Amino acid sequence: MQTLESLRNTINSIEDLRAVVRTMKALAMVSIRQYEKARLSLANYNETVELGLQALLHHRRFSETLTGPLPQAHLRPTTGPVGVILFGSDHGLCGQFNEQIVTYVLETLDQRQISPSQRLIAAVGARLLPHLEIASQPAYTQFSLPSSLAGTPRLIQDLLEAIDHWRFRQPLEGSSLLAIADALETPHPDVEQVLLFYNRSLSTTVYQPVMLQLLPLDPLWLSQLEKRPWDSVSMPMLNVNWEGLFSALIRQYLFVALYRATVESLASENAGRLASMQAAEKNIEERLSNLNAQYRQQRQNSITGELLDIVSGFEALKKPG
Repeated sequence: MQTLESLRNTINSIEDLRAVVRTMKALAMVSIRQYEKARLSLANYNETVELGLQALLHHRRFSETLTGPLPQAHLRPTTGPVGVILFGSDHGLCGQFNEQIVTYVLETLDQRQISPSQRLIAAVGARLLPHLEIASQPAYTQFSLPSSLAGTPRLIQDLLEAIDHWRFRQPLEGSSLLAIADALETPHPDVEQVLLFYNRSLSTTVYQPVMLQLLPLDPLWLSQLEKRPWDSVSMPMLNVNWEGLFSALIRQYLFVALYRATVESLASENAGRLASMQAAEKNIEERLSNLNAQYRQQRQNSITGELLDIVSGFEALKKPG
């Protein structure tokens, strides 16, 4: 049985741990709010990019840039390499965050009949690597997550360069993104698809894994943009090269998609951390309650023992010599 002093030290240590957990909870909630604001801003920016593409496609339909009909890229069997961008975390204490996304990725790739030998996985977050190694699916390359939103554009630039290397084998700045349109009809022999996996935040403590096919572009999405009615009175005028503007807008679309995945993943990571800290705080409170009850009981037993010793001594002194 622990002594009163030992119990007191244990209670103090657990109370210190509770203070740390509460601090981490507060930091996670602040981060979630920050990423939520960024997500709303990105939604507005994405809407602007889609409006630009919509106006451009009204001037010249995307199907006119291809030699044949729009292919159903999502139905085409994949036989060549597939680039996979997978978002995880660089830090722990976020529950099953990394394990769940790795499991979802591997199950999805198996369902799409993409064999392990076809997969080129770019892992964003060091904590993904052990789970990928356990699944015998090593990462092709690895990126670190930014410590704040200010560092996100650099990560996006690195990811865009990785995508460009996979598909075009030339620097991003020198590539013509009209080649993306050509890739819809004739995929690059090196990488046929680029898939994006990340966790999307649903609430302050709930998230779910999602997948987005970055390339080839979804022809159904482009067709819907073509047919979407224009709400304004008149269409914007086009006084620049159509192909150049289309390339620039597709570049912005990829940028927004990767930026949104980063923000969503970071928000989900903090949601997982908040849920873990809430569970930890509950366990700590239960442990403290048990220890305090044990401390009070043992202290009462100690006082009772001392009182009995005093009474026994008094009774002994009262006995005639």
